[in-house]
Amino acid sequence: MHQPTIPAGPDGQLISHLQWMFDHPGEGDNHNAEPFAHCYRRLADMLPQLIAEGCEPRIMLDYSGNLLWGFEQMGRHDILAALRFLACDTRMQQHVEWLGTFWSHAVAPSTPIPDIKLQIQAWQQHFAALFGDGALQRVQGFSPPEMALPNHPDALFAFVQALRDCGYRWLLVQEHSVENPDGSPLSREQVLVPNRLVARNSSGEVATITALVKTQGSDTKLVGQMQPCYEALGLNRVPLAGRSIPSLVVQIADGENGGVMMNEFPAAFLQAHRRLAEGGAGGTAALNGSEYLELLAAAGFTEADFAPIQAVQQHWLWQHLGGAGSGGPGRAAVDTAIAALAAADGAFSMAGASWTNNLSWVEGYANVLEPMEELSARFHQHFDPLVAADPAVTATPAYQQALLPLLLLETSCFRYWGQGVWTDYARELHRRGSATIVGAYPAAADERDQPV
Repeated sequence: MHQPTIPAGPDGQLISHLQWMFDHPGEGDNHNAEPFAHCYRRLADMLPQLIAEGCEPRIMLDYSGNLLWGFEQMGRHDILAALRFLACDTRMQQHVEWLGTFWSHAVAPSTPIPDIKLQIQAWQQHFAALFGDGALQRVQGFSPPEMALPNHPDALFAFVQALRDCGYRWLLVQEHSVENPDGSPLSREQVLVPNRLVARNSSGEVATITALVKTQGSDTKLVGQMQPCYEALGLNRVPLAGRSIPSLVVQIADGENGGVMMNEFPAAFLQAHRRLAEGGAGGTAALNGSEYLELLAAAGFTEADFAPIQAVQQHWLWQHLGGAGSGGPGRAAVDTAIAALAAADGAFSMAGASWTNNLSWVEGYANVLEPMEELSARFHQHFDPLVAADPAVTATPAYQQALLPLLLLETSCFRYWGQGVWTDYARELHRRGSATIVGAYPAAADERDQPV
């Protein structure tokens, strides 16, 4: 679930795109603003209904920080109350699993590495402020925006290490964004069990995290019609570490986007869980990700039992460098190898992979990426020494007012929707971010006139 924050309110005020839809009902599909708002809260009605019928529903939720902040700005206390019920009510905790994400729905592969952890922490802090520390402690899995996974060794390592540092136990990945260490695609059986994502950087450091695999497919149609449930009904147990375990089908879709999710999902969700409760499902049950992993842990499985996988195309890179040994080739050697491989074969890319591989998050967007990278560098140049000397600086208005436009600028929407008004929004956020840093630290004023 996501709506970006845009500088499109009165006098350029930062508002939720959902608010903009309400304010401009005659444009595009903005007449769907209230149906969208209903989608954001409707599970608070659907789940108790199923539970009262004797069903055991499960759902995993991913709400961007942008969207949560927008509900607060709009005064939509009805939506926030529904989400608080789903996050905090003890009856809901076995049925609803909240997943962490980036605060501003940033695309991980093209997010500046120093900002990856900032995005993760900002979402955690916002979620805890809304729903409490107890609710945050129950957030064990992570859903990367657009299912985008870095495959550059240093970016992937920073991403996985940040997830582990922030307490996450597992990550949801797209099937075609990962590969086996020999470069082969994951087998059908591998997709149905947990794997161990291994991230090795150019210095030879290694970070790992359990990965649950989202299969390829037309996401909104699959989830909107609950096809993962019906796929699971036809599956058998699969081998893992010399034993057999239940297979797991994992899917994800925008919760409000498109007619299938908006209109068909509620009835399909209810129907699927009623079928599971009838007893004729052959042992198939609805499970959330952490619940599945906890059952495996109780049966004696550890992360070491999960097959190692890596980001797609890394085999190509490590093979060019002579193998991913215990040491590291260094950043210069990695960059040289990437340039040589890209020049030799246009199919090679270290720009990451996501569920929108027909759309590049990098090509054609220098007018967004370069300002984003410049603003990030400027932010860290000014604030990192201060934070190192006194971590309490992160709680000051100057820091937070400078951080906000930086996080917002990294939102995927400013590239997903193409050139035009969305890149204009990005340009304005960059301008405000730069002005905020200059205003907070006058020593930066001599940078004001430098080209971006």
